[in-house]
Amino acid sequence: MNAMGYVESKVGQPNRAIWWVGLLIIAGVCTALRHWHGSDAGPTGYKWDFGALWESRKLFASGMAYTLVFTIVCVLFGLLVGLVTGIARLSNNPLIALPMRAYIEICRCTPLLVQLVWFYYALPVLTGIELSATFAAAMSLSLYGGAFYSEIIRGGIISTDWGQTEAGKALGMTPLQIMKRIVLPQAFKKMVPPLMSQSIMQLKNTSLLSVLAIPDLLYQGQVVAHDIYRPLEVYTLIALAYFAVLLPATILAKRMELGNASTER
Repeated sequence: MNAMGYVESKVGQPNRAIWWVGLLIIAGVCTALRHWHGSDAGPTGYKWDFGALWESRKLFASGMAYTLVFTIVCVLFGLLVGLVTGIARLSNNPLIALPMRAYIEICRCTPLLVQLVWFYYALPVLTGIELSATFAAAMSLSLYGGAFYSEIIRGGIISTDWGQTEAGKALGMTPLQIMKRIVLPQAFKKMVPPLMSQSIMQLKNTSLLSVLAIPDLLYQGQVVAHDIYRPLEVYTLIALAYFAVLLPATILAKRMELGNASTER
C-alpha cells in the first residue's frame, strides 16, 4: 500500500473505539449544556436551546472522531519527519543540513492555512498528481508539525552533555549506536513536555481542515448550524468539546514539565 492509501485508510474511517470516544465527549458536553435551555443571553433576549443539538449528536461524534484520528496520524508522521530532519540538521555536511533547514524555515514561517490550500490546489498542478483532500491535509499538517518537532528534537540532542558522546566513542560505538543508546534516551526526557505542547497545537490546527471540506468537528458543526440555524449553540458546543479534550492534555503536559524540572534539581 502506498503512502496515500495508508493515510486514507487510517484517517478515512475512524475505528469504533475512537468513534465512541467522540460520542462520549459530545454527549457529555451536550448533557452539561441542556439545562441552559430557555435561558436568556444578555440584553438581546436570545433563547439558548442546546437541546436542539441532541438530534445531531452522531454527526458531532463523527466529526470529533475524525478530528482525533487525524490528530493521531499527523502527530505520528510529524514525529517521524521531525526525528529524521532534526538529526539531519546536526550533520556537518551542508548538502544535508541546508535543505533540512530550508524545509523547516519555510514551514515555520508560512501560515498553516496557506500550506493547506497550496498542497491541495497548487501541488497537483506542479506534479500532475491529483491529491485527495484527506491526503493533502494529512501531508501538510504532518510536514508543518514535523518542522516544529524537528527543532524540539534537535534542541534536546544539543542539550545532552557532550561528554556522553565522547564516552561512547571511547567505547568504540558507532555514531548511530551513540545516538540510539546514549543521546536520544537522555534527550527524550527533556523533549517530552515541548513535544506534548506541540501535539496539542496539532489538535487545535485540525480546525482548519474544514477549509478543504474534510468532515472534522468544525465542518460537521457548520453543516448542523446551516440546518438548524443555531450557530451560537453549535460553535459553543464545538469550543467546549475541544476544551474537554485539550484541558486534560494541557494539565498532563504541565505536570510532565514540572516533573522534569524537579528531577533536574
